Amino acid sequence: MEAETLAIAQEIDFSLWALFARATLTVKIVMIMLIVASGWSWSIIIQKIINYRKAQSEAETFDHAFWSGEPLDALYDQIGPDPSGQSQRIFASGMTEWRRSHRQDGGLIAGAHSRIDRTMDVAIAKEAEGLQRGLQVLATVGSTAPFIGLFGTVIGIMNAFIEIAEQQNTNLAVVAPGIAEALLATGLGLLAAIPAVIFYNKLSADSDRIVAGYEAFADEFSTILSRQLDS
Repeated sequence: MEAETLAIAQEIDFSLWALFARATLTVKIVMIMLIVASGWSWSIIIQKIINYRKAQSEAETFDHAFWSGEPLDALYDQIGPDPSGQSQRIFASGMTEWRRSHRQDGGLIAGAHSRIDRTMDVAIAKEAEGLQRGLQVLATVGSTAPFIGLFGTVIGIMNAFIEIAEQQNTNLAVVAPGIAEALLATGLGLLAAIPAVIFYNKLSADSDRIVAGYEAFADEFSTILSRQLDS
């Protein structure tokens, strides 16, 4: 009898597609949700890695141009009031306010320094928002995917026990497929959650480091303008 049960169990297809196809509708929906969430997470991860590398490269290039000794007015005229790079936009916002603060007679309107600082702070906040956009999705997937997978597992195990009760048979050939289908949902939940959590932490740290660089540049630029104001 045991040999016959093992023979039947060996004939059961335990491939991922077979497990998915045998699952109930509820468990299938859970699995599809987890697969979609995993794909969505990976698309955000890849996009953010590309964007962050581009932002770091742009910041390094602009930092070199900024400290090259070229006059700031000439650099501003070169990149324009609405450049494409993040560091350039922060610089342009400060220079735009700097020029607007000059009266027609060449003097400066009172409070120019504080307005320039606020303008660059707003520009940095906008860039930070763009860098962090999408990270909330990774945090949500990382925190909820295991529980969604667990929900699918609970439903799958319930259905497996119901099938055992209906057939009144606890042979391995009856128990194994239902348990395997149920555990697949948990596996997919972990498969979606683990990369999302890892890359959320990494990308958050990268974003904070980039924004800190923008803030350091804004402080240095503000110091330069402050010297010109004092002179």
